[in-house]
Amino acid sequence: MATNAETMARITVRPDVFGGKPIIRDLRIAVEHILGMLAAGDTPERILEEYPMLERDDIQACLLFSHRALAGDHVHERIQVQPNA
Repeated sequence: MATNAETMARITVRPDVFGGKPIIRDLRIAVEHILGMLAAGDTPERILEEYPMLERDDIQACLLFSHRALAGDHVHERIQVQPNA
């Protein structure tokens, strides 16, 4: 089983993708999207079916990320994106 640090390393932040929102392994799949699917009742199996490039540990990383964020842990530095001039 992966450590929390290894699991959290699956979550990345890029200012050029979704305005710097957390994404999974640079795959352009937002953490909030996966959490929304889970909240809507989708199972991890259904998510993995719909997004075959994801792994079960990616879903676990989304849950860990959200838990730590709600617990007040500093999970990722948010990068400010400059508006296009």
